[in-house]
Amino acid sequence: MEERRLDLRIPNAARSKEGHRTTKLLFRLNQTEPYTEEYDKLVHELFTGGFGEGSRVNTPLFVNLAANVHIGKNVVLMPYFRCMSAGNVWIDDNARIAMNVSIITNNHDMYERDVLTIRDVHIGKNAWIGAGATILPGVTVGENAVVGAGSVVTKDVPANTVVVGNPARAIKTLDAEKFQS
Repeated sequence: MEERRLDLRIPNAARSKEGHRTTKLLFRLNQTEPYTEEYDKLVHELFTGGFGEGSRVNTPLFVNLAANVHIGKNVVLMPYFRCMSAGNVWIDDNARIAMNVSIITNNHDMYERDVLTIRDVHIGKNAWIGAGATILPGVTVGENAVVGAGSVVTKDVPANTVVVGNPARAIKTLDAEKFQS
């Protein structure tokens, strides 16, 4: 995915406003009783980029710019999800994100620390990201793919592939025909 650069020394009112909006809503959400009308309202207010029907978020969680996170239908985010979303994050229908997963779309330039390098992340339909995994900038995790617990994903994961380790490496190909549509 294409890299963008953002110089943090240049004021950006829209980004700042979204950061404040996200922080305030997260504070409230992380202290609200789950499975209540108030909780559901806050989740939908937080994820203005889209929050699909049947999706569920389990707190606590951290997101820095929630408008950049796009969540499909029937997605599950387990507790302690962390998302550095200077770039866009797409989580497609039926994806499962286990506890303590980090998705990161940005990094700092190696020589100019006040410049962010940004690359979007895409989690494909029916993908499963195991507990404690980290997905790094620019990565696409393909449809039906599985990322093993604790893995650090530095490169794209093909559809129907299981990856594990640091850095994550393919260990198995899944039978696509066995997945329910």
